[in-house]
Amino acid sequence: MALNIPALVSVIIFYIVTLAIGVWAARKTKKLERDGNQTEVTIVGGRSMNMFVGLFTSTATWVGGGYINGTAEIIYLPDRGLVWLQTALGFALGLILGAIFFVAPMRSKKYLTMMDPIQEAYGHTMTSLLFIPALIGDIFWFAAILASLASTMSVILDIQTFLSIIISALIVIIYTFFGGLYSVAYTDVIQLLFIIFGLCLCFPFAMMNPASVSIARTAVEEVFQSPWLGKLDLKYTGVWIDNMLYVCLGSIPWQVYFQRVLSAATTTQAKVTSVLGGCATLILGTPSILIGAIAASTDWNQTSYGLPTPYERGEASMILPIVLQHLCPQYVAVAGLGAVAAAVMSSADSALLSSSSMFGYNIYKKILRKKATEKEVMIVMKIATVVFGSSAAGFAFLSNSIYDLWFICGELVYALLFPQLVCALFVPGTNTYGSATGFLVGLIMRILGGEQILRIPPIIHYPWCTIIDGQYVQLFPFKTATMLISLATLILVSYFSTFLFRRSILPAHWDIFNVLKVEDTTRGPSNEPELFQLRRIDNNALQAER
Repeated sequence: MALNIPALVSVIIFYIVTLAIGVWAARKTKKLERDGNQTEVTIVGGRSMNMFVGLFTSTATWVGGGYINGTAEIIYLPDRGLVWLQTALGFALGLILGAIFFVAPMRSKKYLTMMDPIQEAYGHTMTSLLFIPALIGDIFWFAAILASLASTMSVILDIQTFLSIIISALIVIIYTFFGGLYSVAYTDVIQLLFIIFGLCLCFPFAMMNPASVSIARTAVEEVFQSPWLGKLDLKYTGVWIDNMLYVCLGSIPWQVYFQRVLSAATTTQAKVTSVLGGCATLILGTPSILIGAIAASTDWNQTSYGLPTPYERGEASMILPIVLQHLCPQYVAVAGLGAVAAAVMSSADSALLSSSSMFGYNIYKKILRKKATEKEVMIVMKIATVVFGSSAAGFAFLSNSIYDLWFICGELVYALLFPQLVCALFVPGTNTYGSATGFLVGLIMRILGGEQILRIPPIIHYPWCTIIDGQYVQLFPFKTATMLISLATLILVSYFSTFLFRRSILPAHWDIFNVLKVEDTTRGPSNEPELFQLRRIDNNALQAER
């Protein structure tokens, strides 16, 4: 297949438009920085994001390349199907739960990042440790969505995957580097419009292709492969529940989410955009579901793709671009390519800004160099943007299944970070001893539980652990069990350590985290008086600026 010149031109135009909008938004960022706090403007847009932009950027964050490509892949795979698609509903529920429980406490103290309450509650050491799973999650997420774009371009444009990864990563790094949240948010608006137009245009053409039979028929009847609705064997019920809880609850402790709700002008607006964003995320999964169903309903021997099928060739992860290329007219495939490129951009920039924000503000400014100026912090964030973006681009070359890479990117976030955030916000009296122990227990249990996707055999065999196709498979909901055990450990060790020191069972000079010396009136024992003073100074400064 020769290079597709029209498609290449359209992609170049899209990249130029995206970069232009990002640079334009960067000018707005510079103006706001002159009027207020540079770090606050870059991370949360000066807390003045309007409802329209907030809704678009909240939705675009989750509707990324991994989401739309991975959704089509999971529907198409003969051994999975719709019943195993938990991401669409899980993300929607996660955004709604976030609006109900997490938005108000996070905004009430004017936090800038997700790490702020953890840093107040458990100190610098735990913040540094917990930043690691957050960083890994963002980098893996970025890598997964870059890989999704690479697979699409390789099919439709017939270019090498490494070129699309490098070019896409470079564009994202440039406008995130210069513009911060405003560049990310304003480009999200145009990107989401591309996604809606491109995907909604594609699936009717694919559905009407003579090589495809009715998806209503193949939903329940085996024609070319297993029905695309899929089936859930009773023995896999624990795995299904585990995955659903993982997607739902594990989608909350991400800086990309909290940047959106913390940037809203009011708390009510933040809650509304979060709920509406969840509903929009669920709705925008529909075109990808239909494309996956169409792929499962197609006689590939009647298409230019031919036999063997994409599944038999091991190309199921590229099923969306394959459908666009071989079941749609060329101009429609070009529109679909624009949708995938837009989806990748909309999520990649969010992940990149997330990691660089937490590193610059929580690690560099609050731990490594407390006297750092605003300008210095901004320089560090820009350097981190380049380093983290380059690292993610490197990982993108190693991905096999887009859905699997995207799905496991939040494993450590769910098991380790979610319990810490919950306790820091809602459980008074927890301390650094509990935080450290909960982190260690959760990490060990997650590693010993194994990972089927990465072919890591389990050391701990939970109930119903069995061998399937030569591999041990945990049928017990061990991811959620690990999260709950980490949560329980954090609470119990916190209260027990406080009891031991208060009753002088342990000598006071062993209290290295000072849980008895400082007590916050709202959440009980604390452990770092200097950090509480710093938080109060930050809050007073913010109020004075307003």
